[in-house]
Amino acid sequence: MSNSTGRYDFGMIGLGTMGRNLLLNMGDHGVAGAGYDKDASKGKLLEEEDKNSNLKGFSDVKEFIASLKIPKSIMMLVPAGKIVDNVIEELLPLLNKGDILIDGGNSHFTDTNRRVDYLEAKGFHFFGMGVSGGEEGARRGPSMMPGGDKEAYNVMKPILESIAAKVDGEPCVTYIGPGAAGHFVKMVHNGIEYGLMQLIAETYEVLKKGLQLDNAAIEKIFTQWNEGRLQSFLMDITKDIFSYKEPGADHLLLDDIKDEARAKGTGKWTSQVAMDLQSPIPTIDTAVSMRDLSKYKALREEAATMYSNNDAPLKVDGETFLLELEQAFYFSMIITYSQGMHLLSLASAEYKYDLQLAEIAKIWRGGCIIRSGFLNDIFTAYKKNNELKHLLLDEGVQKLVTASLPGARSVIAAAVATGIAIPAFAACIGYFDNLRNKRMSSNLIQAQRDYFGAHTYELTGKEGVFHTQWIAKS
Repeated sequence: MSNSTGRYDFGMIGLGTMGRNLLLNMGDHGVAGAGYDKDASKGKLLEEEDKNSNLKGFSDVKEFIASLKIPKSIMMLVPAGKIVDNVIEELLPLLNKGDILIDGGNSHFTDTNRRVDYLEAKGFHFFGMGVSGGEEGARRGPSMMPGGDKEAYNVMKPILESIAAKVDGEPCVTYIGPGAAGHFVKMVHNGIEYGLMQLIAETYEVLKKGLQLDNAAIEKIFTQWNEGRLQSFLMDITKDIFSYKEPGADHLLLDDIKDEARAKGTGKWTSQVAMDLQSPIPTIDTAVSMRDLSKYKALREEAATMYSNNDAPLKVDGETFLLELEQAFYFSMIITYSQGMHLLSLASAEYKYDLQLAEIAKIWRGGCIIRSGFLNDIFTAYKKNNELKHLLLDEGVQKLVTASLPGARSVIAAAVATGIAIPAFAACIGYFDNLRNKRMSSNLIQAQRDYFGAHTYELTGKEGVFHTQWIAKS
């Protein structure tokens, strides 16, 4: 395998939570790995947690590089942006042509495109790889989305498959496509994640304010849902959050957490590129916007003193409404995944990624943050037809949507009438109703554009582009 006297098969740069846990995962699978971090204490922690004596920590980059077998295979798990470029420039003088570099962070796909061209021109193998699963996933089995240099991926494939999450005995990793395909797919994964998290938060809002349930009752509902068709990683951690108290506390930690949500940017990137590709993803867009709005707490508090809030409970039958709320969440979950998959299909054509959507759904079934029971339905739909224009056009999915639609309409109407904020739910139903709309009201928008800006319009059943002088010149 190697013509080097170096001991280690693989190198990891960045021994924070993700980098250290991925390397420990590799060590559990017999990989001899070296880890580098400028903070020497992180290398020591790596060695302390390594129970197989397969791993070594370094704080000197030259010693780290010298410890690796040739050709050297190195993954960077450092913050996205300029830091990645700085690390690459620090490494290049120490590497040889033919060595492999992997960016395992959440880099913007346009940065990955640039790095692919730059490193290929210098004779290095490079690929960008999305990694999902958080701390536990990295340690026990993540979902990984590598894209770029396929030759380099094939060298790394045995290691990546060994450490990946497994579903039905199959590893949750596959070659995604050329260029920045891996990081693009991870970005969209995170966009879907934003949408699903917002839907869960809005469900919490309905349960707490609309039905005025206490935390114990809400925890019970999320637990029951997670045992049914809403089973997912996000639902699973949510029910855990509703049972966690700090040692000695008499109330949930959740109730002490400030209602200002942070973000690292991948949701925003998803919205931005979707607009560039003219791919409508209103649920994800709304989720990004609501995180932004949450940060304006002082402004929200001031507005709350000016506009009355109706804190009265929903006037509904509680048992029936809970059944409808489960339907509403299921419907909206389907719509959110559908928007993300449609964006992937449009990006695949635009960027020539040749994405295999069935394989993407397949590797998302385990290890990653958006894993859920419904991903089996997505996998089945695209396995049957990888050229499917939209997930909602699959007959199996159609039946699921049709059955859950009445509950969605009922819940959204009741919440809006009462003044409970459910913007992501509303975005889902609005998207769906216009997707199935044979004739949208956009003809009026075209008439308005032509009226004030002479932007022209097209006519139904008639070739050509037209302009009208809408009012007579005086």
